[in-house]
Amino acid sequence: MVTTSSSLDDKTLLWMYETMITIRRFEEEARRQADQGKLRGMHSSVGQEAVPTGICAHLKGDDYVLGTHRSHHHCIAKGVDLKEMMAELLGRATGTNKGKGGTMHIADMTKGMLGANGVVGSNIPVATGAALSAQLRGVDNVSVVFFGDGASSQGSLHESLNLAGIWKLPVIFVCENNRYAESTPSEYVVSGGSVANRADGYGIPGVMADGQNALEMYEIGGEAVARARAGDGPTLIEAMTYRYFGHFGADDTSLYRSPEEEEYYREKDCLDRLSRHIVEAGAAGEDDLKVIDVRATAAVAEASKFAEESPWPEPGEIYDDVYISYPEQRFTSVSMGEAAQA
Repeated sequence: MVTTSSSLDDKTLLWMYETMITIRRFEEEARRQADQGKLRGMHSSVGQEAVPTGICAHLKGDDYVLGTHRSHHHCIAKGVDLKEMMAELLGRATGTNKGKGGTMHIADMTKGMLGANGVVGSNIPVATGAALSAQLRGVDNVSVVFFGDGASSQGSLHESLNLAGIWKLPVIFVCENNRYAESTPSEYVVSGGSVANRADGYGIPGVMADGQNALEMYEIGGEAVARARAGDGPTLIEAMTYRYFGHFGADDTSLYRSPEEEEYYREKDCLDRLSRHIVEAGAAGEDDLKVIDVRATAAVAEASKFAEESPWPEPGEIYDDVYISYPEQRFTSVSMGEAAQA
């Protein structure tokens, strides 16, 4: 077990546990909604809760986070409102993006969540640009971008690592290596043995972490954030983790994963490991953790109810929020066929 620093006090431990259990309960509810056909494009992050929680524990409200197509856990760890998130998943007007982004494009600038994105690797240069902005403005904001092992060979990552290394930008590159890019094993497509060791070519630290250990993610995340905030440049973190479910709802994992493999990683569950540490360290008792679980479950249920009762966006809003200034339009119900004949 990682030896925790004195900064990881009881309050922080319990915040991490509540954040992680909230993520899991939110994802479980989102899966139920998806199974009922109420949302599409759902990519579950169950099993990966420790990665953003350990890192975001060190971030300020105005620090930046950017995510992927699998980004609910990033949003929750950064403090995005559960009700607005669930409303966004269900396409409602009260969502973080007025129901226009859905599950893969949640953003909340007021929380520093600059956006999830369904395009693999696309947010990596955006995070690098956000870090450059902070540096040019002379503020100590840090930018964190999460991406999967499938994005680790995208040119956008290597271009960004090079630029961030040259200019010592305050950006942290976090590869959530959940061992599969859809159904392709990471060892089949990642040359050189790991993603972390690619940092050597850019003269920056590269660290491999146990992404199912919240304490280790906290320690490694803290070092990377402190380094970035001090002006010492970027860090590449490869967090070895595991998604418990398929790439998306209809994905049959039995086609490419064995039951023994899945059982092995479930036995290393990040929530179970953190709860045991909390009890052993005397930070809280088992009954206290049950109270936190009940509170998280209730918060998610309230978010789901809020979303279900929220209105759909007005059709005319399709023209809003597209550009800063957009020619005046009037929504009509003209069909595509009628439009083509006009």
